[in-house]
Amino acid sequence: MAVNVLGTPLQECGVDPLTGFYRDGCCNTGADDLGVHTVCALVTEEFLAFSKEAGNDLSTPRPGFPGLHPGDRWCVCASRWQEAHEAGVAPPVLLAATHILSLEWVDAEALRAAGVDRPD
Repeated sequence: MAVNVLGTPLQECGVDPLTGFYRDGCCNTGADDLGVHTVCALVTEEFLAFSKEAGNDLSTPRPGFPGLHPGDRWCVCASRWQEAHEAGVAPPVLLAATHILSLEWVDAEALRAAGVDRPD
């Protein structure tokens, strides 16, 4: 069973739209997930614009992909979240739905601070 950054079982990130590298609603990862789609983000307009500028347009609908809107939950690449953090546009995250392997790519303190479900 996958573990989240809180050390508990990984929770679902989102099903509308269906997210996850494996399109299972969770930010699971494996050897074939070269992008490490492990951070469960609540996407914002700023993050969507940043991602589009970086070459990954998440807002435009395509066949099999509805396009994301602010407030959608989406498993984003850990390295992209870190880049967005460094640029000051990182979206909030659901820590319970963020895979523990994210910590190999992101600043743990920044990720925890961005958590909307962080335990105090």
